[in-house]
Amino acid sequence: MGLKEEFEEYTEKAKTLPETTTNESKLILYGLFKQATVGPVNTSRPGMFNMKEKYKWDAWKAVEGKSKEEAMSDYITKVKQLLEEAAASS
Repeated sequence: MGLKEEFEEYTEKAKTLPETTTNESKLILYGLFKQATVGPVNTSRPGMFNMKEKYKWDAWKAVEGKSKEEAMSDYITKVKQLLEEAAASS
């Protein structure tokens, strides 16, 4: 299985993460997903009245230097880690 296929598999698995997954972890996944699928940030930072979108933009901007392949690999690793943590706590 290639990296892209594995990434797609783990994007589906990420949808099964428990509701107890922290917002910080969700933001990390969001930033890595956007970097892997879109590339570097291509929008301006949302204003202060749109906090949720601003946090998401910041998470994406934080991984801006990664290649799409690095972002895919890091995303897969993070989802695996979160799934293992969820299994251990249940």
